[in-house]
Amino acid sequence: MVATVRTVLGDVPAGELGICDAHDHLFLRSPLLPGQELADPRDAARRLGSFRELGGRAVVQWMPHGMGRGAGSLAALSRSTGVHVVAATGLHQAAHYPPALLDRIRDRLATFFVAELTEGIGSTGVRAGLIKVAGAFHAVDAHARLTMTAAAEAHHRTGAPIAVHLELGTAALDLLCGELGVAPQRVILGHLGRSPDGAVQREAARAGAFLAFDGPSRAHHATDWRLPSELAALTEAGFGGQLLLGGDTTVPETPGMPHLLRRLRPRLEEALGAEFMAAALVGNPARAFAFEPVRSEPDREA
Repeated sequence: MVATVRTVLGDVPAGELGICDAHDHLFLRSPLLPGQELADPRDAARRLGSFRELGGRAVVQWMPHGMGRGAGSLAALSRSTGVHVVAATGLHQAAHYPPALLDRIRDRLATFFVAELTEGIGSTGVRAGLIKVAGAFHAVDAHARLTMTAAAEAHHRTGAPIAVHLELGTAALDLLCGELGVAPQRVILGHLGRSPDGAVQREAARAGAFLAFDGPSRAHHATDWRLPSELAALTEAGFGGQLLLGGDTTVPETPGMPHLLRRLRPRLEEALGAEFMAAALVGNPARAFAFEPVRSEPDREA
């Protein structure tokens, strides 16, 4: 069976994904970022076009339900720019939502996630290709536990990968020690570079999870200058096949996806070599975001 990635234009063979920004946002709205929304399809098209001109072929948008993810614009943007786009279902931290929204879907989260993965997001006809959830700072709070339980059920019913926002890069090991109830190989841990603890990174990789180093050129996180040495250490330890790179555009001034290829790629290629970059930008995302075959229920009459 050929592994496939679910894009907004349909399933594509994972081997055709191409150079991939493994964590980014074309659209975003949150009460925590007032006045800094990403809401303009023309701007999204411009960023995608710049990414395409630099060789980019796929963008995974980790924007879940209720945060202005622009699902109705994603298919047209993908067609017009020639860039594969993967959409997300799931939920972020509770602070990003009005309580009334959470109350409406709290008791049917798994079913809701499954519907967006298999039937489509609202009336758009666009199906989600991953499930996004989020931990708290150094903890898995009650909201995270609720959404992660639902995400695990949706994963087992659909085979969709799960992407996890780690708050400032923390709580990775808590999540992998039973909280998700999903094989670590089907989990992508985001923001590992924001808490540059090599021991934690190695343990998460040893468990089998994919590690996303995303959000370059955020001066308050100092991610860029640490990145080559972090990735080199993980590669030397044998985990080069589990590393992903992303731009994580969250506010209009984020350098984001063009910066990932224009500035970060040559720096990392000089430090780590072309083979590493091919894995981090092409081979690893193709495996990380592929749907897992779902085993059918056994015949009860057999």
